[in-house]
Amino acid sequence: MDYKKIKTGQDAVTRDLTNFDRETGNIYETVVNLSKRANQISSSLRQELVNKISEFSAQSAAGDGIDEIYENREQIEIARYYEQIPKPTLLATQELLDGTLAFKRAEKDTFQDSNL
Repeated sequence: MDYKKIKTGQDAVTRDLTNFDRETGNIYETVVNLSKRANQISSSLRQELVNKISEFSAQSAAGDGIDEIYENREQIEIARYYEQIPKPTLLATQELLDGTLAFKRAEKDTFQDSNL
């Protein structure tokens, strides 16, 4: 997924909490869902970065000095790209506010105490 396409700011801003608990009815459940989504985004970005870096390390093992300058430029461009992407928590929050964040509610277990 191209996280650069999600329109959100780089800075954290104060948000109105009433916008967050509409779907769940519970702010804490919303925070849990946001944290899980932020972890998914972070893992995805990390995996993409590792794959791109592994391509360079495989190429540099077989290359000579002139190719290293070109590869360093490409690595710098990749680093700039990942630096410009907002933090995963901001991306997850924007997905929630846009209505594109989907989550399943776990079935609540009913606790019945026989001593009551």
